[in-house]
Amino acid sequence: MAGGTAVCNPQPTPIGFPRRFVLLGAPGVGKGTQAEMLNLRLGCCQLSTGDIFRTAKTSGLAAHSPAITAALEFMRRGELVPDDTVVALVEERTGCLQCRMGFLLDGFPRTVCQAGQLESILGRAGVSLDAVLSYELPLDQVVARLAGRRTCQTCKSVFHLQARPPLVAGVCDHCGGKLFQREDDRPEAIHVRMEAYEHSTAPLADYYRKRGLLLPIVADASPEEIFDRTMAALEAMHAAAPKTA
Repeated sequence: MAGGTAVCNPQPTPIGFPRRFVLLGAPGVGKGTQAEMLNLRLGCCQLSTGDIFRTAKTSGLAAHSPAITAALEFMRRGELVPDDTVVALVEERTGCLQCRMGFLLDGFPRTVCQAGQLESILGRAGVSLDAVLSYELPLDQVVARLAGRRTCQTCKSVFHLQARPPLVAGVCDHCGGKLFQREDDRPEAIHVRMEAYEHSTAPLADYYRKRGLLLPIVADASPEEIFDRTMAALEAMHAAAPKTA
């Protein structure tokens, strides 16, 4: 996630099915939790553009690349970060995309245009996607999930008042930081986010379905059950893939 010359040191894993993934799904569907679980099981290099932006806001200016600086300026003005800036941000992390254990992209691509740019980036890096995991959940359940989500001000760990409550109300289990509700997790903001998602991101499902990469996964269960569904879908995809001599 650091970009530049930063490198990861993944541990070898005996699991042999595809490890270069894009994660799709509406806000609150649980992509971040699944990314963490996949990272632990498969050792994939996890890359979340949202985490990059949030980390950059609290880091010193010396740590900002040109792409980060440009992205933060758009965000400061309350504007959406344009495609070319987000693409530049991902290109700065080509080392993650070439990680020998693979990668998990969460938050990118968000549009069909970005998906095309990603194909070009991966082509230049000499790698390709193995699967696009599309987590699906009805709108009313998305609203319930987001409205109950709480985030640590210090370490950014995420909890949920019903599904994943902290041991002490309002206090992070990991670092003792204060938990808060993000502005975009408030019910009045959720519908706006969902409209934006449906307009720009949902068409990605069709884009990747046509390329034979889409794996739809119903996300109406506990994180553990959803993870089991994810692994089963990947195993089935691996079993069905043509075997090379």
